Amino acid sequence: MRDVALLLKFRLAFTVVFSAVAGYLLGAPEVDAFHLITLTIGGFAIVASSNAFNQLWEIERDALMDRTKNRPLPTGRMSRVAGFAWAIGLGLVGTIALSMLNAVTAGFGLLSMLLYVLVYTPMKAKSPWSVLVGAFPGAIPFLLGWVSVTGDFGIEPGVLFGIQFLWQFPHFWAIAWLGYDDYAKAGYFLLPTRKKDSTATHMSVVYTIWMIFLSLLPAFGVTGTLELSSVAAVLVFLLGIDVLRLAVTHHRKPSDACAKALMFGTIRYLPLLQLVYVIDHFIS
Repeated sequence: MRDVALLLKFRLAFTVVFSAVAGYLLGAPEVDAFHLITLTIGGFAIVASSNAFNQLWEIERDALMDRTKNRPLPTGRMSRVAGFAWAIGLGLVGTIALSMLNAVTAGFGLLSMLLYVLVYTPMKAKSPWSVLVGAFPGAIPFLLGWVSVTGDFGIEPGVLFGIQFLWQFPHFWAIAWLGYDDYAKAGYFLLPTRKKDSTATHMSVVYTIWMIFLSLLPAFGVTGTLELSSVAAVLVFLLGIDVLRLAVTHHRKPSDACAKALMFGTIRYLPLLQLVYVIDHFIS
């Protein structure tokens, strides 16, 4: 079961489900236990399936990197047949579960899996533009919860999508900076210019500024029914400023230590922002 958890990237899948649940709580007029459980199962299964297909595609490259060489497929602890069984089975479970909510939700879930597996994964070894492509499926979970309630895509889920989309750039570039040498062993060069330079750190600052701007839009009454109180807006702003501070520091002092600080800053930012949004929604 430990190898299954590694194949499915259980912790990553859990964080994705957290985003979907946050989106659901923001969009639902009242909490429906069956709906929430179905969304959780469907969202987890889709992400877990995507992760399994990704590792099946990258077995040879994973064997070259220190961070991935002990995964179950490169080591042979799990067969490819077993890997495909988990990937296909969970993909079917996820699609069926999300389709029980509505067709739009199932469509977005399936789109995220196809983009991740069929576009991002093969593109990852060819171009740093894969980070842009990968940001699309990576941003879908936050909107997935909202559309599971409404069955419609409007400005509200669009803003939720945009926040998580922009967040991924400083987050992933910090990871790519930290793991640069290890990624290079497998032929992955994921920073904007394929090397550690000021372009990557500068772009992290730019995307963080846009992320802060978009995260505050609900406070100005221009995002439909997605709203944010003044107190919540201040908290969201402070969370964003913390990430911006770390991004600027990394730009001024481009080092692994600063990249690591930025990575952890982005890791805490997203769930805290989602908690602020959800709590504010229920108490306002």
